[in-house]
Amino acid sequence: MKVISTVKELQKEIIKVQLSPVGFVPTMGALHNGHLSLVNSASAVCPLVVVSIYVNPTQFNDRNDLRNYPRTLDADLKLLEKIMRNSDIVFTPDDKEIYPEKDTRIFNFGNLDHVMEAKHRPGHFNGVGQVVSRLFDIVKPDIAVFGQKDFQQLAVIKELVRQSDYKIKIIGNPIIREDDGLAMSSRNRLLEPGIRENASAIYRTISSASAMIAGYDIPEIKSYVMESINRIPGFDVEYYDIVDDTELVPVSLKSEMQKGKRYFGCIAVKAGNIRLIDNVEIGLV
Repeated sequence: MKVISTVKELQKEIIKVQLSPVGFVPTMGALHNGHLSLVNSASAVCPLVVVSIYVNPTQFNDRNDLRNYPRTLDADLKLLEKIMRNSDIVFTPDDKEIYPEKDTRIFNFGNLDHVMEAKHRPGHFNGVGQVVSRLFDIVKPDIAVFGQKDFQQLAVIKELVRQSDYKIKIIGNPIIREDDGLAMSSRNRLLEPGIRENASAIYRTISSASAMIAGYDIPEIKSYVMESINRIPGFDVEYYDIVDDTELVPVSLKSEMQKGKRYFGCIAVKAGNIRLIDNVEIGLV
């Protein structure tokens, strides 16, 4: 693999190798097996894969979160070296390469801007729109792969592609989990040991909630999730919503769920000082 840090050199290399389709996996580094699964998915269908490693400041509404976000470039490159091919590229730009001028664009993602993560992280998805569109314009991929753990982000990216008329196929990869069920995340390494020990309860609880749809209505399911997790010391549920997979409209009652749509139970939990998200599909009865 080649490691490139400037837009000019990256675009020159992509033109030079003349391989198509071009696959793209944007990351913020601190890589784990979840990220590697995205790279493997892209590699399976694309002879050239570009992986970007860039911690985007515009999607952090909390400056402390940005400052504390793990940066492990050397370790990331060692991981990627094991699975990437000679022709593949790791793009490691700095802020000036991504934002040569201040990005003042404002995106409108409709309902996606008003629910779940958007409610709790104002401006987050506008920052996602800024950096992903910028990276799409730089790399010009044919296919881009994202993880389904960031469920709302995936919906936002699909809407961004639709609005901007990008000719890019977006692939959503299944969540990769630790042995105890916790969704793999770069933030997991920041969890205090006692908190990490109990963090598997998040997946266990929302999986049980998914099975409850047969015998209970949504208010009862939501109460079960909130109470089960909030009783764990150091855990606090920010939200648990059952939403469709396109506009992410929360449903209040089972009777609102429509045939032909897929629904997911989505959760955000403050686990000690670290915020974790997860989701599982909920089948119609």
